[in-house]
Amino acid sequence: MHTLILYPETLLNLPVLGFSNCNGKRKVQYESSEPADFKVDEDGMVYAVRSFPLSSEHAKFLIYAQDKETQEKWQVAVKLSLKPTLTEDSVKEPPEVEEIVFPRQFSKHSGHLQRQKRDWVIPPINLPENSRGPFPQELVRIRSDRDKNLSLRYSVTGPGADQPPTGIFIINPISGQLSVTKPLDREQIARFHLRAHAVDINGNQVENPIDIVINVIDMNDNRPEFLHQVWNGTVPEGSKPGTYVMTVTAIDADDPNALNGMLRYRILSQAPSTPSPNMFTINNETGDIITVAAGLDREKVQQYTLIIQATDMEGNPTYGLSNTATAIITVTDVNDNPPEFTAMTFYGEVPENRVDVIVANLTVTDKDQPHTPAWNAVYRISGGDPTGRFAIQTDPNSNDGLVTVVKPIDFETNRMFVLTVAAENQVPLAKGIQHPPQSTATVSVTVIDVNENPYFAPNPKIIRQEEGLHAGTMLTTFTAQDPDRYMQQNIRYTKLSDPANWLKIDPVNGQITTIAVLDRESPNVKNNIYNATFLASDNGIPPMSGTGTLQIYLLDINDNAPQVLPQEAETCETPDPNSINITALDYDIDPNAGPFAFDLPLSPVTIKRNWTITRLNGDFAQLNLKIKFLEAGIYEVPIIITDSGNPPKSNISILRVKVCQCDSNGDCTDVDRIVGAGLGTGAIIAILLCIIILLILVLMFVVWMKRRDKERQAKQLLIDPEDDVRDNILKYDEEGGGEEDQDYDLSQLQQPDTVEPDAIKPVGIRRMDERPIHAEPQYPVRSAAPHPGDIGDFINEGLKAADNDPTAPPYDSLLVFDYEGSGSTAGSLSSLNSSSSGGEQDYDYLNDWGPRFKKLADMYGGGDD
Repeated sequence: MHTLILYPETLLNLPVLGFSNCNGKRKVQYESSEPADFKVDEDGMVYAVRSFPLSSEHAKFLIYAQDKETQEKWQVAVKLSLKPTLTEDSVKEPPEVEEIVFPRQFSKHSGHLQRQKRDWVIPPINLPENSRGPFPQELVRIRSDRDKNLSLRYSVTGPGADQPPTGIFIINPISGQLSVTKPLDREQIARFHLRAHAVDINGNQVENPIDIVINVIDMNDNRPEFLHQVWNGTVPEGSKPGTYVMTVTAIDADDPNALNGMLRYRILSQAPSTPSPNMFTINNETGDIITVAAGLDREKVQQYTLIIQATDMEGNPTYGLSNTATAIITVTDVNDNPPEFTAMTFYGEVPENRVDVIVANLTVTDKDQPHTPAWNAVYRISGGDPTGRFAIQTDPNSNDGLVTVVKPIDFETNRMFVLTVAAENQVPLAKGIQHPPQSTATVSVTVIDVNENPYFAPNPKIIRQEEGLHAGTMLTTFTAQDPDRYMQQNIRYTKLSDPANWLKIDPVNGQITTIAVLDRESPNVKNNIYNATFLASDNGIPPMSGTGTLQIYLLDINDNAPQVLPQEAETCETPDPNSINITALDYDIDPNAGPFAFDLPLSPVTIKRNWTITRLNGDFAQLNLKIKFLEAGIYEVPIIITDSGNPPKSNISILRVKVCQCDSNGDCTDVDRIVGAGLGTGAIIAILLCIIILLILVLMFVVWMKRRDKERQAKQLLIDPEDDVRDNILKYDEEGGGEEDQDYDLSQLQQPDTVEPDAIKPVGIRRMDERPIHAEPQYPVRSAAPHPGDIGDFINEGLKAADNDPTAPPYDSLLVFDYEGSGSTAGSLSSLNSSSSGGEQDYDYLNDWGPRFKKLADMYGGGDD
């Protein structure tokens, strides 16, 4: 019997005992006589399944072991007892610790090897995580049976001892006591594998190392954690019970093979709770959410919110730790609602002959999700439009049907249309829906009569007439029709296009009469057809008009005499080796043109004496010299040409023939060959005109150059504006403050020559009308700050100096006077007169100074005038 000592605290899922088989190759199955309270794992560890206070009825139980291969069975009784609470006395006496003895070695006895009895196999040491101590906490005592004869030293190696993390396990080298120094965390390291060593004081190994496995027993110290705090899923509306929706997943850091890591899921709440508070369920082990009730309708509830709870300890509400997450399930739309028209009949109107006009808006309602194939409406016309004059397009925003005219409608033919229209969704209705797949309605369209254009029929109208008809001849009647049969309107006619101005039309009855002779040979006639356009206008509101074209096919008459072609030619002085080939030009057409007859007139007699003409065919003839020699020159040879018209028409046409000296090749060698070769009167006139135009251009250029030179010389008459203050306006920004204001520059009031003497002026800038240079008179210079009392004397002295100046110009000039200021106390200058009167001077010489002094000469010269 095994006796197990337990502390007073209740322990759950902690190993309370361990079993092992001696032969490690055997597969042993363990069972407990109290499976509701204790269980045995495959490794022989006995665990408490639940927490319970230890009583007499739980103090004993049996463990059964059975070999899976040989079916051999064993059993052992386990007795549990409470370990008393530690007291001060008990602390002094340490509790007994399990000893681990090194296995005994083989030894020789009487010359034979004898195997000593081997100790129990060392089971793993199970140590719960998060232990509260006290630390260091003794685990086991390692001992060798040779310590009776030898002084031994014990040590442990491995992760947790001398390898990282170091210092977790320590051993007393003398006593071999193995202890743990701090709490363990299974989530960091679940198992420690140490090796125990025993050596003598010299460090010699006296025992083979033994393996010590320390299992960290899991405690339920971690809550389940969902991978996402909010889970999103979708389910189609109308789904049947059992439809998969989504899967939520939580993880637990505790041992997944123990109750601490075994999770169970459940739904805590559902919002909203319609149409049933339990629309969904969850697989408590996998986390799969499925539907359990029918009645999912997106049009009523579009989204459900579930609170999901995950609890470890297989969902034990008392001892398990739990956590929650949110699952949001969106109900997706299916086409379970067909579109329905908002009215049974829709009305619209359209003017006749209009296209691309919206006649009516068809409105529908659809409870499905907007802007989805289950909501988008498709319209079609099922009746009332056999000729396809209407079409219906869907407005993508409002889902309305826009009835549009695609072909013109004639009010006189159809005054009203009654259309039958149907509306359905882009996708068919879902299975099991009891509604009809489409909705129908009626559209009544009224056609509005409008004033239409009059039209000519036929258009164009073709008539055949001979040319040469005299003015006033009535050709035909060209009238238009008004399509508005229900409107009483009058039509008037006007001429719109008549290139040759041959026709007129009666504004009331449309009769077309000639006002000139029709000529087929006119340049306005193309391919014997003359086109004229006429306008027909009604008196409707608004007035409308239409055009018609009259095509007159003109028949040719023999009204044009033939002419010789070419009109100029050349030949040699002798008959050989050249001849002149000629033909005839006739603007008429067959049969009023060729073949032509060519002949020479009887007079003057020199024509037939010098020339002879031979007909080559119906269109060509040959002119030759009849005499052996004809003096060089230009001769006009009249030729009689007769066409084949009925009656025929003849004409005497002049051929200008240049007779010239020729070389052996028959080419003219005269100097004036150019003239005879084709430079007629028109070409000579053109050449002369070009020469005249060129001369005019040269003359204009010369005149322009002379005028520019004169302007340049006139500009040189003026001196530099900065040198002559008489030709400039001096701008002053202040008026001064009276005689007390003496802060001004008198140099701006001096004569130009005083400011800049002539001796230092650059050459070429002196005005041509200036007097020769003489000694400059000495004008009195006033002090910088004159006394107001001497202003009169100063002016008199300056006036005398100016009168005696021989270089003064014959016009008023700028004299040197100081600024007087406002309110001067000096007397008036009106009584001051020059010693020499201006009337005694002769200003006629101003006329010789150029046009710039003409105005001045007119004012001072010219006698009494």
